[in-house]
Amino acid sequence: MQVGLEAIGVAVPDTYVELADLAMARGVAPGKYVDGLGVTRMGVPLVDEDTVTLAARAARMALESARCSPDDIGLLVVGTETAVDHSKPVASYVQGLLGLSTRCRIFETKHACYGGTAALQMALDWVRSGSAKGRKALIVCSDIARYGVGTPGEPTQGAGAVAMLVSDHPSLVVLEAGKTGVYSKDVMDFWRPLYSKDALVDGHYSVQCYLDALEGAYRAYQEAAGDAGGEGAYSDRFAALVYHVPYGKMSRKAHRHLRTLDGDAAPDASFDRLVGHSLVMPSQVGNIYTGSMYLALASLLSSAPEDLTGKRVGLFSYGSGSCAEFFSGVVQDGAQARVKALGLEAKLARRRALSIPEYEDVMRAREHLDERPAADAAGSGFRYQGTRDHKRIYAT
Repeated sequence: MQVGLEAIGVAVPDTYVELADLAMARGVAPGKYVDGLGVTRMGVPLVDEDTVTLAARAARMALESARCSPDDIGLLVVGTETAVDHSKPVASYVQGLLGLSTRCRIFETKHACYGGTAALQMALDWVRSGSAKGRKALIVCSDIARYGVGTPGEPTQGAGAVAMLVSDHPSLVVLEAGKTGVYSKDVMDFWRPLYSKDALVDGHYSVQCYLDALEGAYRAYQEAAGDAGGEGAYSDRFAALVYHVPYGKMSRKAHRHLRTLDGDAAPDASFDRLVGHSLVMPSQVGNIYTGSMYLALASLLSSAPEDLTGKRVGLFSYGSGSCAEFFSGVVQDGAQARVKALGLEAKLARRRALSIPEYEDVMRAREHLDERPAADAAGSGFRYQGTRDHKRIYAT
């Protein structure tokens, strides 16, 4: 049985900030943010957008693109590290907003940016085991990366969601059973205490933890695949490599490290060929935590000019704390056309730019977001309307 991705959906905030504008407002040369991070724009959610609304929008796109009935979903898992409640999962809100069947197992997973991949791997095993009985799994990665105005992490914020329909009819990508390598280690590179709305990060240490995890997971993948021999760089067996993208420049560091592990004397030479197309959309959205690697995959399928049909793609997911996984998939016939038909790049182009004062106003408003009274939704689609009697209210 072949199992993998049947459809994908992406949602990002309706507004963004130009990183060059943010740099100038902070007295920093624009190149330090734009070139140094590999990001041009940063998605900024307005007060009526949150982890739930982004998740629901992405999930609806995935269902509609596959013409999938809500009743066909037997498993819904949301991976997030920016949940809206300590008890009730984001998946419950999404189930209600989408009208999914009551005979659907729903829950939430958390492990920093790896949480979405944990959910995906569970879904793959659920389908492969036969437990799905013809039904499909809906996996959603949804997050709002927040570090606070004026903090060192401010230019690495972002927000968005990626939803994936997992089934035994994988018309986009077949994810290869048994070909996966895992690496985990207890580290304190990135965390968010229960008492803090903003994340804390040890930046340089986190980069090293990412690279260590990449090496461990990549070696484990080679052992699991059982084909580590042969001539040339092992990574040349992939038509493309998709890395976890907290910011674009991290993918370049990751690729340089991986190619060096392969013994490549010119580790940067293959970057544009193997990685470049996966960064088109992430560079315009910023960090979306659990969905970062999957946004990069959507970017690859939407942007790559060459036909990837039948070709293998390497995927690396990393979550601070830490857990990482390197796995692979084979692109299916027509997959690129299906993703291009979603018009993701056109949707990014239609967003509205915020001035820096507008952005700062939004950030201040979000400080007291849960105290807002219910109000009319300001835009179309799923919208957060505020909290009444300690209960979150959403419009559809």
